[in-house]
Amino acid sequence: MKIKYMALLFLLVQFLPAQELQSPSTFLGYELGSRFSRHHQVISYFEHLEAQAPDRVRLEQYGTTYEGRPLMVAYVSTAENLQNLEAIREAHLSNAKGEGTPDKAIVWMSYNVHGNESVSTEASMLTTYELLTSKKEFLENTVVIIDPCINPDGRDRYVNWYNQYRNTPFQVDPNSKEHHEPWLSGRPNHYMFDLNRDWAWLTQKESQQRIKLFTKWLPHIHVDFHEQGVNNPYYFAPAAEPLHEVITQWQKDFQKEIGKNHAKYFDREGWFYFTKERFDLLYPSYGDTYPTYNGAIGMTYEQGGSGRAGLGILTAIGDTLTLKDRIAHHHTTGLSTVEISSQNTEQLNREFRDFYKGKEFTYKSYVLQGEHDKMEALTRLLDAHEIEYGFTDKPVKGVSYEPGKTMNNQEQKLVVSTDQLKGTLVTVLFEPQTKLNDSLTYDITAWSLPYAYGLDAIASKKIVSVNAEKTNRAPQINIDADAYAWITDWNSMNDAEFLAHLLKNNVRVRFNQEPFSFGQQSFERGSLLITKGDNKDIPVASLLEEAANTFSKDMHSASTGFVDRGFDFGSPSVRMIEKPSIAVYSGGSTSTLGFGEVWHFFEQQLQYPVSVLDADYFNRIDLAKYNILVLPNMWGLEDSHLNKIKSWVKDGGKLIAIGDALRVLDKVDDFALKAIAVEDKEEGEKEVIPTPFNSSDREGIKELITGAVFKANVDTTHPLSYGYSDTYHTLKLRAEAYEWLSDGNAVYLSDNAQPIAGFAGSEAVKKQGKSFIFATENMGSGVVIYMADNPLFRGFWENGKLFFTNALFMVNN
Repeated sequence: MKIKYMALLFLLVQFLPAQELQSPSTFLGYELGSRFSRHHQVISYFEHLEAQAPDRVRLEQYGTTYEGRPLMVAYVSTAENLQNLEAIREAHLSNAKGEGTPDKAIVWMSYNVHGNESVSTEASMLTTYELLTSKKEFLENTVVIIDPCINPDGRDRYVNWYNQYRNTPFQVDPNSKEHHEPWLSGRPNHYMFDLNRDWAWLTQKESQQRIKLFTKWLPHIHVDFHEQGVNNPYYFAPAAEPLHEVITQWQKDFQKEIGKNHAKYFDREGWFYFTKERFDLLYPSYGDTYPTYNGAIGMTYEQGGSGRAGLGILTAIGDTLTLKDRIAHHHTTGLSTVEISSQNTEQLNREFRDFYKGKEFTYKSYVLQGEHDKMEALTRLLDAHEIEYGFTDKPVKGVSYEPGKTMNNQEQKLVVSTDQLKGTLVTVLFEPQTKLNDSLTYDITAWSLPYAYGLDAIASKKIVSVNAEKTNRAPQINIDADAYAWITDWNSMNDAEFLAHLLKNNVRVRFNQEPFSFGQQSFERGSLLITKGDNKDIPVASLLEEAANTFSKDMHSASTGFVDRGFDFGSPSVRMIEKPSIAVYSGGSTSTLGFGEVWHFFEQQLQYPVSVLDADYFNRIDLAKYNILVLPNMWGLEDSHLNKIKSWVKDGGKLIAIGDALRVLDKVDDFALKAIAVEDKEEGEKEVIPTPFNSSDREGIKELITGAVFKANVDTTHPLSYGYSDTYHTLKLRAEAYEWLSDGNAVYLSDNAQPIAGFAGSEAVKKQGKSFIFATENMGSGVVIYMADNPLFRGFWENGKLFFTNALFMVNN
């Protein structure tokens, strides 16, 4: 009898009507906008939507963050569309190839890429709910992909902090603590990287995982939801100049149509907004530009608020801006975007197809050549973006990125053509010089990958055919267990990872300061030498063989320390690499992004341990435990901290100062730095004309360098420069420049230095002549390494990283 009762109950449950979709407020148990939702609560809400409407909501986890939080998108559409989701995706991608007649619009909306711009994730829940209820007609011919939180680690860092320190009830006074985030703000991800500037470079785990899914869809529309200062009205498309020349007229025009649709709703409510100002479409690694260069209408929406606004704040004009207000604004533009997309499905599909038709780019092929590991690193990035490439062993003619330099026709060359689906993106990432139709831009103006990866390159106006398979270079590992020493070269970050691995495993390693050869083998400065005599107590041969296979390193065995040319292995010019104990300064006036670049470099690239020393307790630390201290970009140091660092250097420490940290040291007499200033013109030499008030910004950019590439000279005998040729293309981010030191100038600019790519203001350029890029100064028993340009900037300037590694391992006191 009991079994029959249970069976009947089961049947009744199966035929009960499904629970209705709950609004965010009902599900969360608090009114949306009355508090901040933690990431797990947001995920739970989307799981509720999928559970109650599985035919109209489908969740897909596409990855996890560094701190283990899930990364997820929700596909939202009609039951029929979701049932045919894969067929819709395939038809959409076929359209890019000129095939088929798809009839659906693909709209992707990304929220909360900056963790403390926290309103957007709240808005994503309400927008999704209304698309499934009151606005479901928008979904008839539209698939909406919603990423409710691109940066969960940053978001929860902000939300957890705010919930700890908020007033009850919340305090609108901007001076209250709840409106002042601590040093590690919620804006970046775990490693303090700005994910909104990583779409093209893919240095971060979140970006790498997201781009795989994005490339599977290549949406018609992509919106990146942001926040800005609390006193700013709402910003939406159309974007400001400069707009990259590859952006089509249709992409520009439809941005305007979307903006007009938003304006209709904002006008109705009396909400303030602005367009066509500040936020341009140039730098390729944003959440609006990267989709644009892949055929989408890519847009940034900016709501006033950010990490200062909390649940409510008084603005400069005395208005109260609440979280509920901010949700309403992002919610409105989100729905408006889907609405106008659904109304223009046919045109979106037609123009998307036209975007991918053959285009007449100035250069049709980019041909590259250089050190094997650097080529490998670039092809990994191309693979991640699904950019096609091939190889040729034939001579190629075209415009050299470095005039006067020719390629070695005996070596294989990498060919990347614009005659492919991603041709527009190829043009943007590889072109030697970006065309600027306005020099007032939001970000850097030079990023060409051949410069970034340190490769020789030719831009050809013809399609260069590929006629060779990729040469799979097997490492030549010759490890004789009875050898006197084993030797390998030093050219790339792969070599640096190999060295770090050995040092972590207590293998003692030397390097040579002068070239040497024996037999048919020649080795340049900085080659790594591992001798049996230095490693008597460990199974060094087996450790080397394992490491050589892991890092694909050529290894050569030497039966003697007597060389044919150069200095023998026992010479003072063959130096021991001290196993470093490394610390990085954090907190205080240190740039969080600058700190993150160093932190990420050690843990995720070099994979070598680093200690983080915070300003709060720096005076209590025994610095003698560390032989290297890194000062990232910063704007100041407490006097007691600076004095402590100076004493430590003089006692034998190695200090590496990066970027703006040089400004701090420049103020102290002990350091040899001298900033270059443009001398004032003699009185009467030039008539001075007052600058119109509305031209002050344009006059000001004369003093700026917005990410320009300069060709620098390299002293290849300097330990900082081991592994480099005699020139280096440096990415200069700031106008500040420092005079050549009396000696120790490893990389420097000659007189009359000019940018070869990107924008540099006329007054700023005058400072660059006879300045150093990287230099060293002995101080007492220690050494200071100055890096005026940041080689770790955003983790993408690959060719600069070996300079930083040389600073760690090759520069001795």
